[in-house]
Amino acid sequence: MNRTLLLFSLCLCVSVVSLFGCDAHRDANPKREIRIAAAADLKFALDDIVAEFQKANPLVEVKTTYGSSGNFFAQLSNHAPFDLFLSADVSYPEKLVEEKLAAKDMTFQYAVGILVVWVPNSSKLDLDKRGMEALLDPTLKKIAIANPRHAPYGRAAETALKKLGVYEAIAEKLALGENVMQAAQFIESGAADAGLIPLSLAMAPAMRDKGRWWKVPQDVYPRLDQGGVILSCSQDREAALAFRVFLTGDQGKAVLRRYGFIVPGD
Repeated sequence: MNRTLLLFSLCLCVSVVSLFGCDAHRDANPKREIRIAAAADLKFALDDIVAEFQKANPLVEVKTTYGSSGNFFAQLSNHAPFDLFLSADVSYPEKLVEEKLAAKDMTFQYAVGILVVWVPNSSKLDLDKRGMEALLDPTLKKIAIANPRHAPYGRAAETALKKLGVYEAIAEKLALGENVMQAAQFIESGAADAGLIPLSLAMAPAMRDKGRWWKVPQDVYPRLDQGGVILSCSQDREAALAFRVFLTGDQGKAVLRRYGFIVPGD
């Protein structure tokens, strides 16, 4: 009996030491992580916002993956491991709520996107004078847009081209990027002669000194209300909520404005 009690006591001591050992390890490495699936038009703006957020929250690591909103929606519908989804429109976050993969009160709007026609500095097109009709110039061989099937900016570009009466004439020249970043790369690299891309990319350091842009009238394409949502499967909802507050707060808004976005309240 005494031996049994002794063994029990020893086991209990080992268990307690193990528990405290785990807690000590956790306290020594308290880093937290937010995984964000973000629309490609956010690439440069969000990188800046993440850098500012992590200065204020050094124990939270933010990992961002960029791509087309439609592709992310398909992945998230199959339970891809993200905490936060920042879409180039509000419909995809709303659909995730409908699929019960996120709660309604976890959705939010963070910006309105702007579409522009962009050409490299070497181009002789007079965008200021001709606007969208400049794309009818016979010297243009390829015109880049994001794929309308899964990119909101691609759908906006296609709609604008049709409403302004140039789509039929240039349809065969369209080069479809997997997302807006790839469409922008087509033009920047010379694989395309012009393109329709987000203003946020035209104003980014990588492109702003390399070309010229013309702002497409906002009444010729669906308004690009950009929305986000914190997923129900988030591994750290508290940290994700903190990032949402930062993104939609004064510091986040200031960065978004710097890249040409319109933010709620403007």
